[in-house]
Amino acid sequence: MCRASTRARWTCAIQLSSRVADTTTSSSAWSSDKNVLHFGSIVCSLGARYKSYCSNIVRTLLVNPTDEIQANYTFLVNLEEELLKTLQAGTKLCDVYEAGVNYVKKEKPDIVDKLTKNFGFAMGIEFRESSLVIGPKTTAVARKGMVFNVNVGLSGLVNKDSQDKEGKVYALFVGDTAMVNDGQTATILTPSKKKIKNVGIFLKDDEDEEEEEEKKEKKEPEILGRGKRTTVLESKLRSEHSSEEKRKEHQKELAHQLNEAAKARLAQQSGGKEQEKVRKSTVSYKNHNQMPREAEVKELKIYVDRKYETVILPVFGISVPFHIATIKNISQSVEGDYTYLRVNFFHPGATMGRNEGGTYPNPDATFLKEVTYRSTNVKEPGELLAPSSNLNTAFRLIKEVQKKFKNREAEEREKEDLVKQDTLVMSQNKGNPKLKDLYIRPNIVTKRMTGSLEAHINGFRYTSVRGDKVDILYNNIKNAFFQPCDGEMIILLHFHLKHAIMFGKKKHVDVQFYTEVGEITTDLGKHQHMHDRDDLAAEQSERELRHKLKTAFKSFCEKVESMTKQEVEFDTPFRELGFPGAPFRSTVLLQPTSGCLVTLTEWPPFVITLDDVELVHFERVQFHLKNFDMIFVFKDYHRKVAMVNAIPMNMLDHVKEWLNSCDIRYSEGIQSLNWTKIMKTITDDPEGFFESGGWTFLDPESDAENNAEDLEEEEEDDAYEPTDVESEESDEDSEYSEYSEDSVTEEEELASSEESGKDWSDLEREAAEADKERADYQDEYADSKNTNKRPGGSFNNRSPSKHHKSDKDKNRHSSSKSSSKHRHSSSNHKDNHKDNHKDNHKSKSHDKHSSSKSSNNHSSSNKHKSSNDKKRSREDSGSRDKHNKKRYEDRGEEEYGGVVGGIGLGEVMCGVAVKGWGEVENWLG
Repeated sequence: MCRASTRARWTCAIQLSSRVADTTTSSSAWSSDKNVLHFGSIVCSLGARYKSYCSNIVRTLLVNPTDEIQANYTFLVNLEEELLKTLQAGTKLCDVYEAGVNYVKKEKPDIVDKLTKNFGFAMGIEFRESSLVIGPKTTAVARKGMVFNVNVGLSGLVNKDSQDKEGKVYALFVGDTAMVNDGQTATILTPSKKKIKNVGIFLKDDEDEEEEEEKKEKKEPEILGRGKRTTVLESKLRSEHSSEEKRKEHQKELAHQLNEAAKARLAQQSGGKEQEKVRKSTVSYKNHNQMPREAEVKELKIYVDRKYETVILPVFGISVPFHIATIKNISQSVEGDYTYLRVNFFHPGATMGRNEGGTYPNPDATFLKEVTYRSTNVKEPGELLAPSSNLNTAFRLIKEVQKKFKNREAEEREKEDLVKQDTLVMSQNKGNPKLKDLYIRPNIVTKRMTGSLEAHINGFRYTSVRGDKVDILYNNIKNAFFQPCDGEMIILLHFHLKHAIMFGKKKHVDVQFYTEVGEITTDLGKHQHMHDRDDLAAEQSERELRHKLKTAFKSFCEKVESMTKQEVEFDTPFRELGFPGAPFRSTVLLQPTSGCLVTLTEWPPFVITLDDVELVHFERVQFHLKNFDMIFVFKDYHRKVAMVNAIPMNMLDHVKEWLNSCDIRYSEGIQSLNWTKIMKTITDDPEGFFESGGWTFLDPESDAENNAEDLEEEEEDDAYEPTDVESEESDEDSEYSEYSEDSVTEEEELASSEESGKDWSDLEREAAEADKERADYQDEYADSKNTNKRPGGSFNNRSPSKHHKSDKDKNRHSSSKSSSKHRHSSSNHKDNHKDNHKDNHKSKSHDKHSSSKSSNNHSSSNKHKSSNDKKRSREDSGSRDKHNKKRYEDRGEEEYGGVVGGIGLGEVMCGVAVKGWGEVENWLG
């Protein structure tokens, strides 16, 4: 091994035992000293020992290498590749050495004397086999499967451009662990990058930095400020988004590869469609001799043959057999003295299903839809039972046979997709890997029970305490997982199978064996204290139990892997890479593994094999949303897509980075897509789908998503048309204004309900107009007060109770509540009452409602109008009127008992408080 003054070498041996990884450092060729490492040519050698077998890798790090050093290093790498091409099965090791020397003499003869004495050695349990060195005197022949440490170096090279003493002489060294093949280049087992761009370290000197700074100062403009700050921010953004840009570039490459791979996969698949399932043709009796000879059949009664699952029904005097599979349902009813039995049969058009015609062998045949039988409930003299007892018995027996037939059909459907498994070969060795006191999920029966899991020659067998057996063969295991109890309350082994197995009368693809580590439930009523000795002892025992179970499960997994020769490898989820999501109903922690995305703690489990995934699409990705959804589209387009909901938005970059590292194409969008229709469209015409661009329609920049948004906007515009509604309201108002004030119709009430939703600006404008009209009315009333006095008393002296109880008031026609809605109606109404009021308009609140008070009956000219006015008399004027009278007298007001526009006095007082709102009666009405 060469030596140079500017070279340092470290050797580290890592020994991994089968259970615990112990890292130890072996004695290096160079011992540590006080000399500072020189930044020039640094040779690093790293060795690792795994299960007693050795490996080694050598790299040279170059700091600020000159062009000559870079050329020599590149030549050394090419020399190593030439040696690997020559190192094949059947070649002598001395011939490999001579081939390397001849290559150097041909390309660079001036450095032949700088080469190392040998070009490597064989290695295995021993780090260096001295008898199998790639040198000029070794005549041993290389064989297939042999492992060599191929290393080649140059020493004593002179660097003329070096300014210090240590850098004048340098050395270069490159080496890898390689395996010999038959007829082809040796396989490198340490594929670490070794080109100059990967090992070269280029540092800038102080003088170079000063020169660059001077150049930048010359280029900077005279006016600094925003331009300078913008430059700094842009450079900062570029550095921050470098990873995102790399991710996008990688995703573009994956998108192109995705479409090409999908096209090739579809081309290999056969174009035949799946055969449609045909309903099994059921035959009750193959010949007439199998018909039962019972008395009920001869007497033309309904007879149920349990042996052949057939119902014999009398039809037009003939006993006709019907298999139980042809009967859809049966019902029984009692009406009066008769009992009715109705039998409905399966026929085309009954279920209205898709492609229904193909489910019947002869869809063009004549089908019987239903049959109804009637029998009397009246018992004849001398008979023990009523004739209807036969219908009751037939109804009960048909139900029993139908239930039995349906259960058997369900079991057959479960078993029809099952793949026949091999027989488990039991191992009689007592040292088989075994775990005890395990629960199984899903449960074999309703109640869970413990059992033991034992590994045999070609599979596992789980045996419960009741004696139930579940066999899982090694060749049927697609993924095996071991999840330790770190951060969990259970420790488990999970098997995701290639083909479903049958136990508990159901098919299962996921089978799990687990045991509880601590208390799943906690008694909150129990007194707890942080320094309680019992609690401290319980925590300590739980920690010991966790460690014990973890060790036992890990030992079981390692023994199984060793026994099956890595046919079954247990994968452990990476908890630190997990992210929350809801694949089913509840939110769980989704944890990636080396080849899957799983959540195993809660049942049902969620297992996605990444090799089966075509692409991943993110839905509802918007900045104002807290969560997004993730859709998994599988390479088998007939398989239903998998969906994970409610993933936090702050985990989006984390998930993208993980998918990108797994070389999985992903896309994102703001909409939730109908994946059922999308996948059906693809499966109907896969060639046309990829000719039109394939999965590029999921990209945010695609036109498909923009077109979908435009279509939705057009639909929204068509659905909501406010201009038509406003025009209809205006038409109703104009029609309503043509009606006279005396007419009370349903259209007026409709208009009042519609007009109640006026704008505030309209209400304020109408209120101002109403106040102006009231002011004009007060002036007119003051002028007519002295001229229109009626002899014999005034209106103020009347009794309010008598006023309400008078016959005229009782017979007075009640008006609509919407009388004050229209200005012309209310103004006419006010003119009709000017002569009927004397001194009762003293208060301001009374002026606001004077237009709607009851008119006096002394004026004959106003009798007709007052009878048709829009008012309503109050008939319940007893105790409430007395209470209101007291309130009005306290305020100095004499009149109280009238009604205002069909509203009670208490409601009028509420309306007076809102000064200047002309339409308050409408709201109160």
